[in-house]
Amino acid sequence: MRTPARRMAFSAFSALAASALFAAPAAATVFQQAVVVNADAEIARDGAITLHGAYQCEAASPGGATQVKVTVAQEDAGRLSIGTGAVCDGAPHEWKVRAPQFGAGLHPGRAVATAELQEVHLHGLMPRAVDTVAVDSRDIEIHELH
Repeated sequence: MRTPARRMAFSAFSALAASALFAAPAAATVFQQAVVVNADAEIARDGAITLHGAYQCEAASPGGATQVKVTVAQEDAGRLSIGTGAVCDGAPHEWKVRAPQFGAGLHPGRAVATAELQEVHLHGLMPRAVDTVAVDSRDIEIHELH
């Protein structure tokens, strides 16, 4: 007779927990994350690429960090991924990354850039998992700096 009583108690608790979870107002979950990559990028004489844009995010989960990862690619060349840290305080921020290409072969002209706002979950000092919380992908123009 103890098993049916435990099942009933567990069922009642589960129903109560589910109703509390689904009865919460939609605004109770506030994850307002956004990232944008600008339509123009620069390439320096030494080949270094500079991309920029903006982001906005709420505080990262405990034990985590937030970053902006940007990937730029051209069909007739290569692909380059670079990143920078992000401050998540609910306010809008600008981001800018500059990196050497290390053989990617990017050049002035059309390209595709994808910016990802990522939350990195750490286990000690090592990343355990990376979640992408916002993405922007667009055609861009890489201009040569004079």
